[in-house]
Amino acid sequence: MVGKTILVVDENPASRGFLANNLREKQFKVLEASSAKEALITAWRDEPNLILFDPVLTDLKDDEFIAKLRSNVRTKTTPLIALSSDPGPARRDACIGAGVDDYLVKSSQAIASLDESISRLLVDSENTTYEQGTDGKQPGLLITFLSAKGGIGTSSLCANIAMNIKLGQPDARIVVVDLVLPIGSIGQMVGYDGKLNLITVADLPARQTNGDYFYKNLPKPELWQFQLMPGSPDPHNGNLLKGDRVGQIVDSLRSAYDFVIVDIGRSLSRISLPVIQKADLVALIVSTDQSTIKLTKTVSSYLQSQGIESPKIYTILNRAVGLEGATKTEAEIIIGLPIKMTMPYMGGNFALANNLNQPITIKYPMDTASIVLKDLAVDMVRAVHRLRAM
Repeated sequence: MVGKTILVVDENPASRGFLANNLREKQFKVLEASSAKEALITAWRDEPNLILFDPVLTDLKDDEFIAKLRSNVRTKTTPLIALSSDPGPARRDACIGAGVDDYLVKSSQAIASLDESISRLLVDSENTTYEQGTDGKQPGLLITFLSAKGGIGTSSLCANIAMNIKLGQPDARIVVVDLVLPIGSIGQMVGYDGKLNLITVADLPARQTNGDYFYKNLPKPELWQFQLMPGSPDPHNGNLLKGDRVGQIVDSLRSAYDFVIVDIGRSLSRISLPVIQKADLVALIVSTDQSTIKLTKTVSSYLQSQGIESPKIYTILNRAVGLEGATKTEAEIIIGLPIKMTMPYMGGNFALANNLNQPITIKYPMDTASIVLKDLAVDMVRAVHRLRAM
């Protein structure tokens, strides 16, 4: 461990100085920061081996600070230890949910626990082996969106939540992949009409379609913030998809992006199932009608039979497409999984925003649905980081 660099972040100069001196005595190189913003600059510039911070920060909320570190390629796998001056459980839960590796409370016994935590996390970071990725980093977080029935707003939620993740984490690289077959819809929804799409990309040699190719060539639809891998433009082309190329394409995207968000719609098949099985989080969209809820139960049971554990299934009840039907509690009883979030009814505004190629949060910024979408984005990011850390 000698020679490793640790960034100490603490607004209290006495506490920061004590920790820094203690670590220097143990032969660590120490960087110091007195604020969250200074810490982010230092972390991204110097790339320390570990970040030790007091989450009681005045210039940035603790979970926002952690999210910014986790969304940047330079620090998304850096071990994070919160050594907190706040003993309350609410801050602990917020930090753990946002993605810290360890949470300790300042006390007379804290240094012994801190020494153990630092040693363990630095050893783990040295010994960790990663999946594909030429930069030696973990692959980007993979979130899939699917449903048991078409026409319930899955693609719209996929695009709008991806856009809100980007708004919350502007430094993150985010790509949305339209894997709905035989015809995709996100391209039309966001106003893209170019010729590049999943079918044309799958026809290219595998050596060409690396992460750098995608980052340089995929379109970035106006207003939507993310980059897009459009789906099949029509059923004829959809039937020509080289299905054996999909896995390599997704892996290449994960090497270049922090978030790869895949819209599968109701296209659960031999092509899409391997992608779902790789996912860090599976967003399962359900509407309020009884037939869709019962079909969703069938799909969720099948996914679990294929090795997808229930904590990875993030169920969203979408009332935006219809007010009548089962309640949240009734849907939970039938499906056998908790509903994580419910989208409120929007009348015709849901369809109108899509028809105008605009994100809901831009077209209707004061609508309750816009607030829910922002909350959904934050909660899903927390969930996916928590699952990745397990």
